[in-house]
Amino acid sequence: MPERCPLISRALGGAAASAAILLAATACSPVVSIENADVPQWQATALPSDSRAVLEDSGKILNRDRIIPAAASVPAGDYTLTITCDGGGKAFFTVMLAGKELTEAGAACNGSRETATITVPKAGRMEISAASVDAPLLYAYHLVPAP
Repeated sequence: MPERCPLISRALGGAAASAAILLAATACSPVVSIENADVPQWQATALPSDSRAVLEDSGKILNRDRIIPAAASVPAGDYTLTITCDGGGKAFFTVMLAGKELTEAGAACNGSRETATITVPKAGRMEISAASVDAPLLYAYHLVPAP
């Protein structure tokens, strides 16, 4: 049986071949793993440092262990905690003052930024821990005085 429209058949065949080549090239593109990610480079765009920060940290959560950075003495007052993470899933940040939990905040690890307002009732040693059951992922946060 003769082909009705050879031009359309050739065009569709060419498009299919182009799509196959594009898919193959994409599949071979290297994907940067969380384990090999450059945290400072990621943080520079995800959540740049803030000169007003009284406490900040960034890093990798590679397993389900909670990460607790060095603590800082924070004066009483109102603060804004800005958090972000990347890699899929969700990260949780627990804010502790003198060993007692003030609040917990969470962020979807899709590169968006989340904020929480925190009232520190008295000056004291503050820790902010990061954890996730969806490891591995990248995280960053900073705590700045509220305007």
